[in-house]
Amino acid sequence: MKAMMSPEPLPGRKPAWLKARLPGGRAYFALKSKLQEQGLHTICQSARCPNAHECWNGGQATFLVMGDVCTRDCRFCAVAGGAPLPLDPDEGRKLAEMAGVMGLNYVVITSVTRDDLPDQGSGHFAAIVRALKSARPQLRVEALVPDFSGRPELLDAVLDAGVDVLAHNIETVSSLYPKVNRRAAAFGDSLRILERGRERGWITKSGLMVGLGESEAEILDLFGVLRGSGVDLLTIGQYLQPDGRSLAVERYYSPGDFAGLKQAALESGFKGVESGPFVRSSYHAEELYKTVTRALPHL
Repeated sequence: MKAMMSPEPLPGRKPAWLKARLPGGRAYFALKSKLQEQGLHTICQSARCPNAHECWNGGQATFLVMGDVCTRDCRFCAVAGGAPLPLDPDEGRKLAEMAGVMGLNYVVITSVTRDDLPDQGSGHFAAIVRALKSARPQLRVEALVPDFSGRPELLDAVLDAGVDVLAHNIETVSSLYPKVNRRAAAFGDSLRILERGRERGWITKSGLMVGLGESEAEILDLFGVLRGSGVDLLTIGQYLQPDGRSLAVERYYSPGDFAGLKQAALESGFKGVESGPFVRSSYHAEELYKTVTRALPHL
C-alpha cells in the first residue's frame, strides 16, 4: 500500500476537516438531564467524544460504569485519574431503566480501570450485563472492557454474563506504550484479553488512535498482530489532545489517509472497519456488529 499517508497538514496545525458539531438538540439535553438524575456516566461526556451530538440525538450512548475516576493515568485520555469512589450496587438497575427509556436494542458498556479492587471490577461489570439482559432480553450488549491485567478468569466473569461482543482497545502501537504512560506489559495483557475472547467464541473488537507518532509500518504490523489474535472488528480514529496535560498531536491524518487505513485493515482480514478522523471505539457499533452477523448468520 504505497503512499498511504499524505504529507500534510503540518503537525500541530488543526486541519479544516476537523470540525465537529457542538452537542445540542432536544434529545441531547433530555438524555443529559436523565443521566444526571440517575447519577450515571457516559464515556461520551467523560472522554469528550466529538460524536456526542450525532449519537445522542440518534438515541445512542456509551455508558461508563464503575464511576468516572480511573486508577490509571494514560496521557491520551480525558477521563480523570485518581482514587475512585465505591461502586454503586444499584448501577445495573439504573442502566437497564435508561436502556428502556431510550428504547435501545444495542448498548455499549465500558468502564474505568479499577486496579484498586481485588477482581478489578469484573464482578460488578458482569452484574450490570446480567441486569441489562434480564430487563431487556432482546438487548445486544457490547462490553468494552479494561485489560484486567491480562487475567482470563476476570474476563470470563464478564463473558459468562451474556455479552454479545467483546471489545477491548489496543489504543496504539506497542512502541508508544511508554510514551502514553502505559506499562510495557500492558500490550501483552491486552492481546491476552482479546485472544481469550476469541478462544471462547466471542465476536471480538478493538480500536486504535493515530497521530501519536506511530509509523505506517507499525500500523500495518499492528493490523497483523490483532488479526493474529482473532480480532474481528476494528475502529481507527484521530487522536485529539483532550486537555493541556495530555500528549500533543504529532500528526493529523487526512480523510484520504483514513480511507487508506480502512482498505489496508480490510485487506488484513478484519470483517468490519470504521476509520475516520472522528471515529471512536463505539462509533456505529451496532452497524459493525451487523457486518459480522450478516457474514455469520448463526450468531
